[in-house]
Amino acid sequence: MLAPKFSRQVTFALSACVLALTLLANGQQTQPAANLIHQFKENRVFQQQFEVAEKLVELRDKTVLESLEPFLRDEDRHVRGNAAFIFAGLGDGRGFEVIRAILADRSSDRAEGQGIPWGRWSLYGQIAADRYYAVHLFGDLKDARAVPILIPLLKDADVNWIVPWSLGEIGDRTAVAPLIETLGDRSPDMRVLSIYALERLKAKEALPRLQLMIGDDEKTHFDGEPTVAAVAKAAIAKLEAIR
Repeated sequence: MLAPKFSRQVTFALSACVLALTLLANGQQTQPAANLIHQFKENRVFQQQFEVAEKLVELRDKTVLESLEPFLRDEDRHVRGNAAFIFAGLGDGRGFEVIRAILADRSSDRAEGQGIPWGRWSLYGQIAADRYYAVHLFGDLKDARAVPILIPLLKDADVNWIVPWSLGEIGDRTAVAPLIETLGDRSPDMRVLSIYALERLKAKEALPRLQLMIGDDEKTHFDGEPTVAAVAKAAIAKLEAIR
């Protein structure tokens, strides 16, 4: 008695797959894609919108791009960046270039957008926030092409805090040497952020430099105000345990 039921389930699943493939072949969106596009367009809070963008990328459905193409020119760079993330994540080169352009734009005029801490808007602050988010998006993409773009920004005061995280997420080991160099940064926060990135990259070659930091008792501004030394010791233990 179980065999016919199982057969019907398999037939239904196969039919659904065939329908989805047919829709994609004909350039038509599946219902999940259409729903997500609607959510992306309606929800402009950039953190929530990005969660929708991730789901759209996971669908691997390039038919969504035509509907989202206008957002690559959205006045709000955070929305523009989210759309670019979808394009880049689905293999469309326009997405990477839009994120690169947001990051490179240090001067153009723009209306008030998102990402300003504490709501104290200024043009300079908006530009910094937009560029900071672009660095974050490169980390989310995990695209090694961004590494040579990001490395010089380890010294850019507007965005440098997020750069080590992005380099760690991308996982390309060409970032190891610049991150080791950043362990000498005057900011204890940057030193610690670089330690975290090197740990993420499993950079055992950083161990000699980290050993020199176990006497660095300067406090950071992160939760709990850990010292550089405490973070360095923890990283040393983790890196030494790698086989």
